Amino acid sequence: MPIDFRTGACLGYAFVNLVAPEYVPMFWKTFDGYFNWDLPSKKRCSVTWSGPHQGYWAHVERYRNSPVMHPSVPEHCRPAVFKDGEQICFPAPSKATRAPRLRHSTHVPMGASAR
Repeated sequence: MPIDFRTGACLGYAFVNLVAPEYVPMFWKTFDGYFNWDLPSKKRCSVTWSGPHQGYWAHVERYRNSPVMHPSVPEHCRPAVFKDGEQICFPAPSKATRAPRLRHSTHVPMGASAR
């Protein structure tokens, strides 16, 4: 799940690539509108098609040389790939990656004073 590198908070979405198109209807039916979270929340899951990238290799090519794959990014913050329920290695970058840039925010954390 993508995260905000400054706060460590989840951005609230994830990419799920199913292994075969015939699994799409059941996945969609199961997860679209899902709300039975372990933690109290009024949020509901919304399933949509990803764009512009579709399919495993399209997402691999999108992220394998991305700054999110830089060695300075903790492993738990990088894209993950699973096969048969087990995490496997994400394909390695095909070129050197640069560290992510943190964008400046005008947000002032609670308890902090603006200068």
